Amino acid sequence: MDEETAVVGRDAELARLFRAVGPESADPVLRVVGDLGTGKSALLERAARRAEAGGGRVLRAAGSESEASLAHSALHQLLRPVRGEVAALPERQRAALRDVLGEGPATSPGPGLLLVGVAVLSLLSGLGERGRPVLVVLDDAQWCDRASLAVLSFVAGRLAGEPVRLLIGARDGGHLPGFDRQVPTLTLAPLDEAAAHRLLDLRPDRPAGHTRARILDQAGGNPLALWELARTDTAPEAGAGLPPAGPLPLTARLEQLFAARLTGVPAATGRALLLLAAMDSADSATVLPAGLPPAGDAVWAPAERAGLVRSAGGEVRFRHPLVRSAVYQAASPGDRRAAHRALAGLLRDEPDRRAWHLATASPGRDAAVSAELERTADRARRRGGHAAAAQALRRAAALAPRREESARLLVEASAAAVFTGEPAWVEELVAAARARTDDPALLASAAVQAGRLAVLTARHTPVFAQLADEAGRWAATRPGAALELVADAAVVRFYSGEDAQRRRVQELLRHLPDDGPYAGTHGWARAVADPYADRDRLVGLLPRLTAEAEAGARPERLTAVGIMAWLLDETPRAVRAFDEALGRREAWGELPEGLGGAVAWAYVERGRWDQARAACARVLAAGRAAGLDHAVACAAAVDATVLALQGDTAAARVRAEEALGLVDPLESRSVAVYARRALGAADAADGAHESAYGHLRRVFTADGAPVHYHASYPALAELAAAAVRCGRRAEAAAVVERAVAALAGHASPRLAALISRARGLLADPEEAEPHFRAALADPVREYWPFEHAQTLLDLAEWLRRRRRIAEARGPLTEALETFRRLGAHPWAERARAEARAAGLAAGGTAPDALAELSPQQRQIVRLAAGGLTNREIGERLFLSPRTVGSHLYRSFPKLGVTARSQLRDVLAATP
Repeated sequence: MDEETAVVGRDAELARLFRAVGPESADPVLRVVGDLGTGKSALLERAARRAEAGGGRVLRAAGSESEASLAHSALHQLLRPVRGEVAALPERQRAALRDVLGEGPATSPGPGLLLVGVAVLSLLSGLGERGRPVLVVLDDAQWCDRASLAVLSFVAGRLAGEPVRLLIGARDGGHLPGFDRQVPTLTLAPLDEAAAHRLLDLRPDRPAGHTRARILDQAGGNPLALWELARTDTAPEAGAGLPPAGPLPLTARLEQLFAARLTGVPAATGRALLLLAAMDSADSATVLPAGLPPAGDAVWAPAERAGLVRSAGGEVRFRHPLVRSAVYQAASPGDRRAAHRALAGLLRDEPDRRAWHLATASPGRDAAVSAELERTADRARRRGGHAAAAQALRRAAALAPRREESARLLVEASAAAVFTGEPAWVEELVAAARARTDDPALLASAAVQAGRLAVLTARHTPVFAQLADEAGRWAATRPGAALELVADAAVVRFYSGEDAQRRRVQELLRHLPDDGPYAGTHGWARAVADPYADRDRLVGLLPRLTAEAEAGARPERLTAVGIMAWLLDETPRAVRAFDEALGRREAWGELPEGLGGAVAWAYVERGRWDQARAACARVLAAGRAAGLDHAVACAAAVDATVLALQGDTAAARVRAEEALGLVDPLESRSVAVYARRALGAADAADGAHESAYGHLRRVFTADGAPVHYHASYPALAELAAAAVRCGRRAEAAAVVERAVAALAGHASPRLAALISRARGLLADPEEAEPHFRAALADPVREYWPFEHAQTLLDLAEWLRRRRRIAEARGPLTEALETFRRLGAHPWAERARAEARAAGLAAGGTAPDALAELSPQQRQIVRLAAGGLTNREIGERLFLSPRTVGSHLYRSFPKLGVTARSQLRDVLAATP
């Protein structure tokens, strides 16, 4: 079946594909799905030729079952024609891409997904900028390795405005990580009866009458089935006529049909076919010259006559993946093992492929091959191929002669699988390890690995129970592992906000050591589960924990200290720890961390909003690539808050609703509260105070208790501000006092100031001033610049309304300056209006010009003004240099500048 016959009846689908590869396409990514034999590959090839005819460059890759366990194998195929272009990338991106392609030193830890993704995005964008748009065609994506899919998923989400298009072909109904949601999809349905008849009419031996009716009935509109069933019925060398229709699915019947054509094939041809079937596509460069007859050799002629293979470009290829499967499955187990042994012998310079062939050739347990696979896993892990590492370790475990060794390998496999974002796979590997050992150390380690990923899912209730039970099990014999499990349980408690979980965490902690090497984890778990009850003691731990983390050069421990400091409202300490941790990391992590949203929140509170959005972008990219909806929801809620404060209220609402749509608000109270706070901020920015109050009121229960023990309290002042503008003063005052009672004197200085501000807003006018002054009294309040400026503005408004205009001007000027510096445009406008009413000059063109930019444009402009190149900005914000340049190009006219060198002056003129 050639390409022309494969697209019969697919005119509408071809038109859709041609539009997708055209320059005016609105969707840079299109997924083509259909059952086996529906013509996906032929349609993709036609689209690729259309793009090439229009002057485009086409990069192709195809997945295969045998290569799914080889990290970045699809990326290797895709980028092979442009490997020479990698040298033009920035140093870090170049090193990362060469590392994953096997050309670098494979350092540990390897380059993270985000850095590799930015490198591939920059490479493709750069190729497209040279006047030749790029089309990436990924066929049989369901068989691509996970590492390649993760990178391409990252890239796919950033192709808007780029001269790059991505077409993906995949089997219908399968899970395709990173491409399952919000990707435009073209589904190939069965051919209708008229098209099926047209296809059969193209055969030189056109079936007719009863035979045609049987073919049409058995094929069910599948083009491959129509063609091959017709061929089988009329070609005497191809088998024994049509197979009987029966309970086997069409795929199995076709495979049987191809297997039947092996009958009568000479033995030499059969051996060559089996060797070809056992090969990986990347084996061909080594194996074809050394171990297989070349195309055109007489040994292939019987297979070509039987419709099993074809010669193309000097290579012999199976006519369809089903033929490969049929040939392989028709061989005896001994013959298959012999084929893999022969291939392993030819691949001595390819240790990873050799190891997998040796594993497939092993009839039983083999310590040497198990060790080879463990080394393969280590190489994959150092290049960021965690799924490939887990697969290699699982196979190594199956080959290990000793049960304890097998269990150890399975625990290591579960640790690697954590980074794939697939909890079910991690749990499967952990269960297999438990079945092979009773070693307490291994069992405890297995429990910890299962918990590491589980905390990032949205299944808070069952995950907490599992973690708490495991912690109780190991408390007496393995206190270190038990503390790690309790710490993970505390993270789940934070996400859920469930008070019963707090009590369980505290009960477990009472039976675990809190001194020596255990002090840090013990204190961290206490802070996460209940940051206010023992705040002073926990704050006292921070200097020691920070020093230990810095001395050990452990960025993950610095991040943990930063999270703890943020929970305790020690935001300046948190930001210092996060800055230090991010500065020491050589690669961005593969997965979001438990409570990783704390990084972004700390930057929001500290007034470093560009860094907050960059932190959100990291979590969003990693979470989406791994399919971790809860992590995505956490980051989306923070991002929505920044967008609202900057005045991009429409985008803020989209982000907040995305966050709410990804979780069960009753199960994930933290996300629900943060998202509703963002919606309240967006409404407040738009002056919709009644609606803002409605969102913020839902951050507290009907009787005024906080919905979440940490996330709700900072909303008290905003709730009060909305209440006084929509006549809900009494109700809001009751909520504030209920919250004060719940804190029971344990409020942090930050919360105390927010409560004072709320009381000032809600008090009778003659009683408000002491509350505002109390909110401003502590100089540390300036570490929360936006909140501080809001209180200054409230005080200034109160003073002006009391006709104390001279006194109002100082706080008003300071508030306006802070809002301008932060880019809090709605609040800056409000402060300007108040300043004009107080007789202050509050003009200036620069703030208005900046206000016309989108939040992302403002972020890029600030980085460009700081001297960063487009490439450096793109690497920081996970954009291509072209996209950065496009944003700057659109921003210059709005700012009244014509050159990059003028940006610093524009920002310097902005108060």
